This record gives sequence, structure tokens and C-alpha cells, in this order.
Amino acid sequence: MLTCMMYDWAEWKVKSTSVRKAKQQSMKMKNYSWERLIMRFMLGLCVGLAGCVVEDEFCAAGAGPGPERREEYDKGRNRIIDISHRYHSDMPAWESKDSLGQFLWLTRSMANGSLANFSEFKLPAHCGTHVDAPGHVFDHYFHAGFDVDSLDLLLLNGPALLVDVPRDTNISADVMKSLNIPRGVPRVLFRTLNTYRRLMYQKKFDTSYVGFTEDGANWLVENTDIKLVGIDYLSVAAFDHLIPAHLVFLKGRVRKFLIYD
Repeated sequence: MLTCMMYDWAEWKVKSTSVRKAKQQSMKMKNYSWERLIMRFMLGLCVGLAGCVVEDEFCAAGAGPGPERREEYDKGRNRIIDISHRYHSDMPAWESKDSLGQFLWLTRSMANGSLANFSEFKLPAHCGTHVDAPGHVFDHYFHAGFDVDSLDLLLLNGPALLVDVPRDTNISADVMKSLNIPRGVPRVLFRTLNTYRRLMYQKKFDTSYVGFTEDGANWLVENTDIKLVGIDYLSVAAFDHLIPAHLVFLKGRVRKFLIYD
């Protein structure tokens, strides 16, 4: 289990078709649309969870309309867009026929006489927006302590390329070739059919999601300079290639995963 929540932020300089709410400009590209992003991933201690993802019923009593849930932040010439998922009970959970369910409890309440509001939570580490640690699929890395605290924060910050994957396929070697991702790009977010099917907004886990095949992962490692791979569902690897693709990405501890939407 992770001992912290992960929040990922994107500071965008929009060059072409941007994600929701960003001002759009068009630009013809052969196989994908792309944006330059400054992605910032901040690991926040769990003690702040209640103020960030507290369920609606906790905010309903006497507090008015509630806080604004902003996704965009403008600061000078830079735009920051929060691309992380807000945790809620109806979001999908790994290999679950049901949703995540209740994960947050208010254990002490000022409304019931306590001096402060206290909450506790319990949820799987492999849900919502998250990063896979090297120890996820390699036991020797796990016992050596290669958890999320060992990830290179410099790698988790900087420009990224957003590419559109063909809608009818997993990310195979042939698909990777067709995307023509140039050398020198260290971070790529792959937007797939998962986004258009809105899989992260369905309660039931869907094994038909799009992800990397083993040969697609191998092609990326051998033919690109990508160090951070992002995708729009709960696993970077296609369901039929779960362990083989993960092993390819994590064996050298140089590929990091961001699950984004």
C-alpha cells in the first residue's frame, strides 16, 4: 500500500488541440495531435486527504454550495491543468465488478461535539491516478525498497507529448512505429479509445481497455528516448499482456508510469 496520495498537474503551453476547457488552436500532424505540457507530480501526505477528496455528504451540512473544484489555474503566461482523477466511491477499481465503494470515513465530527473533524481512509494503491513503482512486478526491487519514494522527481517534471492512438487497437509495435514519435522526447501521454469510451467514469472494471502489448513495450524501449509513459486507464499494459509489458517497462527502473485521463 502507498502511504501517500499522488497528485499530478499539467502546466500547458497549448500548441494545437488541447484537452477540455483549454483554448484550441489547430495544427496538422500526420498521426497525432500534441500539446506541450509541463507536468508536475506532487506527493501529498495522506493527512490532507479529507480536505481534498472528501465525499459530498461530508460537505453538505451548513457549508453553502461548497468549494469550487478547479481544473485550470492561470499564472502569468503559464496555465496549469489538473489532470488527476478525484477519488469517489463510484470510480472503477482493479478487477472489481463493482465500483471502489466507500473508502473515506468521518471518525470524529464537530457536529457531534468533537473539537475537530477527523477522517480515515482505506483504498487500493492501484486505483485512480497513480504511478507504478519498480517493485510493482519485481520482487527483488520490492524488497530492496524501490517504491514510489525512489522515483526521480526531475523525470516527473517537464515537457510532455500527448499523442492520439488509433481507436481500434492496442499499442503494439506497429502502432508505435506509425506514431512517428521523434527521438529526444522523454515523456509521452497516450490518449486512446479508453478516453472516448469514458472507462474511468464507469463503475465496473473493463478488461477490454486499450494498453501496451509486449512487443509495443519492447519497441518503445528499444527505439525511443521515452522515460515516462502515461495512459488513460488503470494499467499501462493491455489485460492480455499485463505482466510481460510491465516487465519490459520496469526491468531497468528507467520507465515510469502515469495513469491519466
